[in-house]
Amino acid sequence: MDLQPSIDVTSPDQYSAGTPTPAAIVAGEVPASEAPRPLSAFDMFSIGIGPSSSHTVGPMRAGLAFSTELCALPDYSHLSHVTIDLFGSLGATGRGHNTDRAVLLGLAGYDPETVSIETVESLIPQIASSGRLPFAGGREIPFDIESDIRFLPRTVLSYHVNALTITAYAGESLILERTYYSVGGGFVMAQTNNDPEHPEIASLASAQETTGMCTPAPYPFSTAAQLLAQCARSGLSIAEVVRANELSARSEVALDTYLDQIAHTMFHAIEAGISSTGILPGGLDVPRRANALAAQLRARAEKAFSAGERRGWAGVMQDPLRAMDWVNLYALAVNEENAAGHRIVTAPTNGAAGVIPAVLGYLVAFCPEAGASFPDFSPSNLAGISELPLDESSESASCRRASIHEFLLAATAIGALIKTNASIAGAEVGCQGEVGSASAMAAAGLTQALGGTPQQVENAAEIAMEHSLGLTCDPVGGLVQIPCIERNAIAAVKAINAARMALWGDGRHTVSLDVAIETMRQTGNDMLSKYKETSAGGLAVNVVEC
Repeated sequence: MDLQPSIDVTSPDQYSAGTPTPAAIVAGEVPASEAPRPLSAFDMFSIGIGPSSSHTVGPMRAGLAFSTELCALPDYSHLSHVTIDLFGSLGATGRGHNTDRAVLLGLAGYDPETVSIETVESLIPQIASSGRLPFAGGREIPFDIESDIRFLPRTVLSYHVNALTITAYAGESLILERTYYSVGGGFVMAQTNNDPEHPEIASLASAQETTGMCTPAPYPFSTAAQLLAQCARSGLSIAEVVRANELSARSEVALDTYLDQIAHTMFHAIEAGISSTGILPGGLDVPRRANALAAQLRARAEKAFSAGERRGWAGVMQDPLRAMDWVNLYALAVNEENAAGHRIVTAPTNGAAGVIPAVLGYLVAFCPEAGASFPDFSPSNLAGISELPLDESSESASCRRASIHEFLLAATAIGALIKTNASIAGAEVGCQGEVGSASAMAAAGLTQALGGTPQQVENAAEIAMEHSLGLTCDPVGGLVQIPCIERNAIAAVKAINAARMALWGDGRHTVSLDVAIETMRQTGNDMLSKYKETSAGGLAVNVVEC
């Protein structure tokens, strides 16, 4: 288990009301059209733990923010008791999404990007056996998991369906109470007054985020039409527009290092998922499949029938759809890691975390534009994906790195449009906002990396989004397993198909990406709450839990 982290009370996260922070833009507190810059790759991709960005990463950040604020108060030395209330969707599926564990990890001082998996898996058993919560700053307080955490699914606060309140006491006296709203993708808003009917809302943001968002971008855009217009005026690709905007707020080294880190984490999640076996936690007895599938794909030639017999589809080495099998593998591997609560990249959510890595894996394993030599090259071992040199020591490595960066930057543009004009949260718009958004981002990224024009990139994203409309979020048992894991694989293949369709066209199409995004928003608003991450309808009530 990690050493108990120390809390830096001199520079806590800020509660910024009305400031154009990423969380404020996502939550709609600051209109995207009034923000000085679009959301960044640093906002769209973040490293964290599974299984949910809104129900795990966000609540963990809320817990850490609460403990940081509390540690700076004079009465902290008298802290005796803490309670946690989980409302709405957090209350409905919080057990399956490990929301309780996430908040406790945050209160104990851990950050979702850096906490070790050993600590993640050992904290709840430790608290259950000792009856004490190792609070931030080295203190321990009595804590009863059964009574001090309350799941209140029928209580929905007016500001957002994903809400939690943390309260700290010194004996009978209140020290601090905060209500937080996890608005999707790990972003968190905080309530700064105690009136639930008329909440005053501020974004939870670091000083770095606040500073970055206040720097005007050279190529601002809040719609796809504006993005295409910026490309037309500047002669830049979508990826180049995003890069120029990024470099107006940070150094090129910082940007490229972060993109490398995101890609490495995605590929490591693929490797970890392929390497792991067993049953996923949560009680559904869902077996991990990636390891067995990888073995089958590596032994594909052995599936051929004996001499003189007709060969089967699975034994044909040059099966024209064999790349799809590997894409399925990559997506399954990442989402099994996510379901296990392990480290992945929120892209743009945890429930959809396997889509972009799977399509990125397809790019580097099968596309010559990224240095692959298909059909001669086959990702027949883990080195085909996980051990990718992203430095510029060789021409192929430099080509691969550039392709990966172009992919992620173009995906950033599309994700930013969806986040700010609709939603990526399953609790708000269903799964169309999660895997639908990820599929659109992946389609755009792949189209960009394969040399597509801005119009083709926008077209690819629109195709993927249009054909994700109406997807419900109905996780069985409140777990991010059924249908989530397989759905990521389907969405990844859809993204590749959308990219290829767009690349064969000239970018002209009837339905614009802006229209598809607005349609997704309207569809989500019309969707019954039982289909929006409450496990009260759909597959969640028709699949018998064993």
